[in-house]
Amino acid sequence: MSKKATEFQRKAMSRMYQGKEIFKPLNTGWIDENVACVREWVANIFFYCKGDTTIMIDAGYNYDRLAEKMSWLGIDPHSIRHILITHQDTDHVGAVEADSPGLFRNAKLYISEIENRYLTGEARRKVIYHLYKLPQVTINNEKVLLHDGEVIDIDGIRIECFLVPGHTWGHLVYLIDDKYLFTGDTLWFGADGGYSFISSLAEDNKLAVQSLAELERKLRARGLHPYFITGHTGWTDNMDFAFAHKNELCSPFKKRAHDPNALYDAYDESDDTEENAKSGYLKGVGR
Repeated sequence: MSKKATEFQRKAMSRMYQGKEIFKPLNTGWIDENVACVREWVANIFFYCKGDTTIMIDAGYNYDRLAEKMSWLGIDPHSIRHILITHQDTDHVGAVEADSPGLFRNAKLYISEIENRYLTGEARRKVIYHLYKLPQVTINNEKVLLHDGEVIDIDGIRIECFLVPGHTWGHLVYLIDDKYLFTGDTLWFGADGGYSFISSLAEDNKLAVQSLAELERKLRARGLHPYFITGHTGWTDNMDFAFAHKNELCSPFKKRAHDPNALYDAYDESDDTEENAKSGYLKGVGR
């Protein structure tokens, strides 16, 4: 399923979103000394490196340049033993689906118990305002099922799970070592701050907005000010920017350009090069 879905997104969605400034992924490189990023067209996957352990966050498309781009960062795909999955969409799990090349077949996957119901067929993912039902995703890796508020430890790395349903029913975001929050498809950054993610792709937009507000409340109540690292629109360390429009939705059908400096076609990777990946840290937004 992942190869077919990957090709569909690369071709059809490229035309659908072209010129709308919806996707603004980071290029391949390092955010800081701990967090690395690989760009796969409109999507980003991430790696958290500490000591001898590298944890992968999401598994991207069934993408034929993934191993190559990981090599730019000095990361061996076969060294990955732990992958945190925010949600089950193809641009987040393609590299671990059953029809993928199997770069990560020995990695253990961490996914919410609710999200896993998509993988077992108990629930079906619906997009484009529930008009299009996606095929069931098949994954054979060993899985660890997680719950809201659960804290796990991987080789001394603290990972806290926050359930943020809306985009999917079991979407998780992961707070690592109280400093880095990997938000998947919960937040979308425009030039003027964060919005609830793309409206046409949500299971429940009202719930998505509520989840975002609750996430902000939990973080502020504990005095946490992490890096907000999104799956498609970069990162920020500015909490006010991240939640600036938390009660509003990003709509892919608005004619207004949210960010006039965004790429016209985010599927164009011509500026994502090994030289650039090694030229310095990736800049955040809203700083």
